Amino acid sequence: MSILKKLGIALLILIVILGIFAFVVTRGDTAELPMDEVTGVDPTLDEPDAETFPTVAIADPVGWGQGEAPDAAEGLSVNRFAEGLDHPRTLYALPNGDILVSLTRSPSQGGGGIMGWIADKLMTKAGATGPSANQVVLLRDADGDGRAEARRILLDGMDSPSGLAWEDGTLYVANHDEVLAFDYDLGAGAVTSEPRKVADLAPAGGHWMRNLELHPDGGRLYVAVGSDTNIADKGMEAEDGRALIWEIDLESGSMRQFAGGLRNPNGLDFSPWSGELWTTVNERDMLGSDLVPDYLTNVPVGAQYGWPWIYWGDNYDRRVDYPVPQYISYVRRPEYSLGPHVAALGFVFSKSGAALGEKFSSGAFIARHGSWNRKPPSGYDVVYVAFDERGNPVGQPIPVLGGFLKDNGDTRGRPTWVEWAGDGSLLVSDDTAGIIWRVSAPGATPQPDIERVTGRRLPPQRELRGQEASFGEDDYARIVPEN
Repeated sequence: MSILKKLGIALLILIVILGIFAFVVTRGDTAELPMDEVTGVDPTLDEPDAETFPTVAIADPVGWGQGEAPDAAEGLSVNRFAEGLDHPRTLYALPNGDILVSLTRSPSQGGGGIMGWIADKLMTKAGATGPSANQVVLLRDADGDGRAEARRILLDGMDSPSGLAWEDGTLYVANHDEVLAFDYDLGAGAVTSEPRKVADLAPAGGHWMRNLELHPDGGRLYVAVGSDTNIADKGMEAEDGRALIWEIDLESGSMRQFAGGLRNPNGLDFSPWSGELWTTVNERDMLGSDLVPDYLTNVPVGAQYGWPWIYWGDNYDRRVDYPVPQYISYVRRPEYSLGPHVAALGFVFSKSGAALGEKFSSGAFIARHGSWNRKPPSGYDVVYVAFDERGNPVGQPIPVLGGFLKDNGDTRGRPTWVEWAGDGSLLVSDDTAGIIWRVSAPGATPQPDIERVTGRRLPPQRELRGQEASFGEDDYARIVPEN
C-alpha cells in the first residue's frame, strides 16, 4: 500500500472521529421542566428518553479575575481563604483548626476506544483531566484573619487521594484503590510515618473519588465508592465492590456493605437530629436533561437504592438487561432531589459552632459541581436545604454561593467540597479555579447544638398467635370473622 493511500485512510478515519465528536457536542435534549419542579422532596419526573449519545453542554473554565468572587446570599460575605492550589477537591477540618485539602485528579486509565477518546476530550474541555498532584496539603490561618498564611505538604506521591479523616492520632486517606492510615499528631507540618493499609477498594473506574466519614462514636469508618459506568455497561461483574458505601470496623479490620444501589455516592455526614448517615448521590445519565435527579438521602444500614435497575424509588430503567435481584422489592425512595445532572458532591449539616446566622442554622449545605450533560446547564453553585425540627428536608434549595457560571456559558470555577472551619465559617473548594472560598456572616454568633430527636419506644411484642395477635393490654381489640 502506497504512503499516499495510507495517509488518505488515516485522514478519513480522523474525519469520521471528528464528525462523531462534533455530533456528540452539538446534539442533545433540552430540559423542559423548571428547576423548582425537579428539586425538593417530591420532584416531577419526566418521561425517560434514552439517548445513544449523551447530551453535552460543556462549560469552559476561564477562572476568576482579580478581585472577583462568587455571589453570596444576603447577609453572607465571601473571601479567598487560599488560592493557587492544583485542583483542590476534598476538605477536612482537624480539631485544632488546621484544614486539610486533597490536590487530586483521576488516575490515568487509558483505553475506551472512540467513545473513551471523546469522553476524555469532553472532560478535558471541562477542566477535569490532566496529571494529578497527588498531595494532601495542610492550610493554617494562625492569625485568624480568614486567610491561610501557612501551607504545608503533609503527604506527597499519593494515588488520586480524596477521602480524609482523623481520629486519635491517626490520619485516614483514601486513594482511588485503598484506604491508608498514618500516624499523625495535630499541628505537625508533615507526616513522617509509613502507611498502614486499612482496606483495598475497587480501583478508579468512571467514578474514582473514595470519600470517608468516621462514626461520631468512633471505631467505624465509612467509605463511599461510585460505579464504574452509567448503568453497568460493562456487566455487573465489573461493578463488584462499587456503587455502595462500606463500613469498616477499625479494631478488627472487617468491612461490610452498609448501603448499596447508589450510583455515585459522594459527600457523607451524620444527621444531628437522628445520628443517621446521609449522603449525596449522582444518578444516571442519558435519559434526557430532566432525568434523573441527583439526590441527598439517609442511608440506614442495609439500605438499597436500586441502581442500576431502578431510579427514584420505583422507576425501572428499561435499558438494563441484567436479571433483577430479589432485593429490588426493598428499594428505598431518596429523601430529597437536588436536580438532574447537578453533580452534587461535598455536603455538611449545620452543627454546633457554625456561624452563618439563624437562616442557615438548621439544614445541609451542598456543593453542586455543575453539569456537563444538561441543556441548559444546572448546578455550579452551593445551596442550602432546610431541615425541620424532626430532621426532614423541606422546601426548595436556597442559594448560598452563585456566580460560578457566566451568562455566555463559560464557568469561572466549579464548587466541589464544603467544610466547617474552626471559626464557624464555611469553606468551599473550587477545583478548576484552584481556590478555597470562605463564607462568613459578619456579626453572627456561633449556633448551639441541634436538639437530638428522641421518642418513646414502642412496647415490646408480648404474644403472637396467628391472626389473633396480642401485644399487651393496651392493644386494640381484634375481631377475626368466622369462616
